[in-house]
Amino acid sequence: MTIRLLIVDDHPIVRDGLRGVFEGDPDFEVVGEAADGAQGVERALALAPDVVLMDLRMPGTGGVEAIRRLRERAPQVRVLVLTTYDSDADVLPAVEAGATGYLLKDAPRDELVRAVRAAHQGQAVLAPTVAQKLLGHVRAPAPAPCELLTDRELEVLRLVAAGTTNREAARQLFISEATVKTHLLHLYGKLGVRERAAAVAAAYERGLLGG
Repeated sequence: MTIRLLIVDDHPIVRDGLRGVFEGDPDFEVVGEAADGAQGVERALALAPDVVLMDLRMPGTGGVEAIRRLRERAPQVRVLVLTTYDSDADVLPAVEAGATGYLLKDAPRDELVRAVRAAHQGQAVLAPTVAQKLLGHVRAPAPAPCELLTDRELEVLRLVAAGTTNREAARQLFISEATVKTHLLHLYGKLGVRERAAAVAAAYERGLLGG
């Protein structure tokens, strides 16, 4: 199955470089490019990509606002942030807006390709430095006793944070895939999130995944 990509970045040389990474691989098809967030949303709606590679800081409409619009108008599209910046002010809004993953532009080619494949499958993808930022950023209050995750929910959450699919998690925990999904829904509710990446981010913020 070919993964359809849309590249959104205000620098033509970056777009050209990213196109070059994926065009030589038969598993990918670059269906279009955009130079800012508004144009990115417009082209995503017209071209129906599977994954959008989204820069954050662009003139006009930035990446975070574009992610929000896509979540509202095309929730099936996965958005993988690809940026130079890993500050708290960049990471948290992007994840909370609904980004499936967050990668830095200095990532090796192979890591980028793996991240796009993972994002396409709905797996949370976080650059190591981004994960560390989330670890060091305690924003949300500690959960009340009634909101604490069960041991099984924590096991599922750790596997999600490691990029494991629902099917793989079910196999590792010797439970059904449907049960994994149920645990995910419960922990989403307790963490106040709707996405795998946001659940991982919230768990790091609350210290649930260690330090």
